[in-house]
Amino acid sequence: MPAPILELDNLRVRLGKREILQGLSCRLETHADGTGKAIGLLGPNGAGKSTLIQTMLGFHQPFSGHARLFGLDCHREPKQVRAQLGYMPENDSFVASMTAVALLRMLAELSGLPPKAALEKAHETLFHVGLGEARYRQLGTYSLGMKQMAKLAQAIIHGPRLVILDEPTNGLDPAARQRMLGLIKEIKGEHGMHVLLCSHLLRDVEETCDEVLILKGGQIVQYSNLEEERRSNRRFVELEMIGVQDHFAAALHQIGAEGVRENATRWRIVMPANVEIRALWQIADAQNLQIRKLTYRRDSLEEIFLRAVGHLPAVPSPPPPPPPPPVPQEVSGGRL
Repeated sequence: MPAPILELDNLRVRLGKREILQGLSCRLETHADGTGKAIGLLGPNGAGKSTLIQTMLGFHQPFSGHARLFGLDCHREPKQVRAQLGYMPENDSFVASMTAVALLRMLAELSGLPPKAALEKAHETLFHVGLGEARYRQLGTYSLGMKQMAKLAQAIIHGPRLVILDEPTNGLDPAARQRMLGLIKEIKGEHGMHVLLCSHLLRDVEETCDEVLILKGGQIVQYSNLEEERRSNRRFVELEMIGVQDHFAAALHQIGAEGVRENATRWRIVMPANVEIRALWQIADAQNLQIRKLTYRRDSLEEIFLRAVGHLPAVPSPPPPPPPPPVPQEVSGGRL
């Protein structure tokens, strides 16, 4: 069985007297078929995302616990870990006077390629990310979008198993953003690399990632498999109505649905797959309630995130259907 992509075992990291990561534990497995997986790393400012990434890169020593990538300890085996990683930082880290092809050639040689192969790989990678025509220009003359593509190129030139992307679409216009997201999907789908995507743009994460890990206050508060969320048959209903709603929750429970009342008029409801939306209209009619607005859709990553960090009330999953009543059986010589 292959080693997991990332394994955190009660990981605690202190910076000074402050404990930034407070006992993180998780295990993110590879796909069974060996294809690439994209994992979104989310959380509000100060949640510990950057500290976790820097710990994975070997820059912070754990106070206790372990962080492992592909079975390698990030603190005890930093060189072996870094050989498996590509890292695209949020901030620029270029030598402005170097050309793009010179920088990538140097990085490819540092990863172990001989000079001739490193130069060929530098040209190939820059063409791949759309910088072929600008590869001889100094990096200091690049636009923001070009610099983002150059950072992606330096992260993938050595063919790592895991690419860590920190805010890869930050500051990009819509066309450049779509180009970047397309490259991330290609890295995962066609080249088989795993991706750890740290972004505050939830649409980017939802569009590219298979799983999400959400941090808050140095702790893991939510893990979600987005593939399962996309396959879910549950419907999430937002309902606004007026009238006396004291018995509405009990009526929802009778049809196998569950709801949370957000204010005097608004409800969030989870509907089971076998119950039609018209059941809500029937309940409203029976209780003399007037529905002003009704929308339904699947749960979004934004709602998953907001609930995880405490900005939305939790919506309970619908309970399983009750078992069918026992069927009376006849026995010889009388009745049961």
